[in-house]
Amino acid sequence: MSRPLVVGLGLSVALLLSLGAALAWGSEALAWSTIATALRHGPGDGAPDRIVQVIVWELRMPRAVLALAVGGGLAVIGVAMQALVRNPLAEPYVLGVSSGASAGASLFYLGFLPPLVSKALSLPLAAFLGALAAIIVVFAVARTGPRLSTARLLLAGVAVSAFLAAITAFVTYASPDPQKMRAVLFWLLGSLAGARWSTVGLPVALALGGTLILLLLARPLDALLTGEEPARSLGIPVEGLKRVLIGLAAAVTGVLVAASGIIGFVGLIIPHAVRFLVGASHRRVVPLAFAAGALFLLWADLVARTVLPGQELPVGILTALCGVPFFLLLLRRTGRLPS
Repeated sequence: MSRPLVVGLGLSVALLLSLGAALAWGSEALAWSTIATALRHGPGDGAPDRIVQVIVWELRMPRAVLALAVGGGLAVIGVAMQALVRNPLAEPYVLGVSSGASAGASLFYLGFLPPLVSKALSLPLAAFLGALAAIIVVFAVARTGPRLSTARLLLAGVAVSAFLAAITAFVTYASPDPQKMRAVLFWLLGSLAGARWSTVGLPVALALGGTLILLLLARPLDALLTGEEPARSLGIPVEGLKRVLIGLAAAVTGVLVAASGIIGFVGLIIPHAVRFLVGASHRRVVPLAFAAGALFLLWADLVARTVLPGQELPVGILTALCGVPFFLLLLRRTGRLPS
């Protein structure tokens, strides 16, 4: 049996078991038999224990589904960004999307937008519009005639991120309401606490749709890793591919950040870990990165809501605490970045 198949089967089993753990563990632990009964009866009112139904179907299940979508989506966009810029340190937020979302959310929630505009927005929508504005500016700066300069793309992303981070810091510092300021800071560090069935549909659709598109683009992505000129010689429409990848990254990352806040390191370490296991072929890397990213964030969120009794940590703190040592260990063991 080939290694990719073994890894895929292992991740599938781990995801199923981890989903069960996410439904069973929390401030109120539930027996696995109780979970099975709740799942068998569905989300309706016909179950023998209505409280268990609410915990499983209305609180923990949408949160677990959102964790799977956000983790998987960030991982596959990390794969796309590393192929696009051919830089092992690239990740979903390299184009300024996270800083744009942070600025949009902060300006809205802390009351720095005109009342007429604020009435038409919600926190996720304001975050998405901020991410969209950031990517439009980066895209405009990176264009040199009909082509997109990868170097300019990276530099513009860094500059726009720094500018929007300064805006976020200013409005947070200037906010007169400490409670709102605390809520924004908690969101900026990443949280899945607001997951509801009414809000998880779009992140799930974008994460799965983005993964499918990248699977269809697996061969062009493999060619792009060799360089732009070799890819052109193979008949790959490089400029069109760049635009597709940038648009896809902006849409998927913007929606995911709007739903969960900023959760770092998923899109950086997961692609490297998957390539280390199964090689660089995107036909294998893309689906396995989605599964590994989903598994990683599901467990990070589970730990975030159970490690401290009676309170919840921002999940972004857990991903950073796990991600940084893992990445450094990966560098140490391989002696170079996986490619």
